[in-house]
Amino acid sequence: MKYLGIDYGTKRIGVAVSDDEGRVAFPLMVMESGAQALSAVAALAQKNNVQKIVIGESRNLHNEPNPVMEDIEQFKKDLEELTKLPVAYQQEFFTSTEAARQFAPQDSRKANPVHEALDASAAALILQSYLDSKK
Repeated sequence: MKYLGIDYGTKRIGVAVSDDEGRVAFPLMVMESGAQALSAVAALAQKNNVQKIVIGESRNLHNEPNPVMEDIEQFKKDLEELTKLPVAYQQEFFTSTEAARQFAPQDSRKANPVHEALDASAAALILQSYLDSKK
């Protein structure tokens, strides 16, 4: 089964895709958030022949929803309706920070906020975590 992973943000959306067997996640792209993002993600899902979408569930250390979670929930609902694919949550903690360390181990996201692949790498980490949990 092939999967699409999403790291949803209010400014950018990171996208990742799995291999055909659903074992390994790969960063795919970063797109701007906004009105066009929903149809762009749906088109990527169709183009890549995915059967399921995984989106990061943003919670704080007390397991309470972060402020962006309301937007994520709406995006998830709209994506399910548009694509007719199942969309699952995968908890994410510090995926953007972890992704930033892949590019510069001592840097944080704030120290390197414009790296083009950062959000796609975070999406790949979210998706890989989901795939690993299914093993």
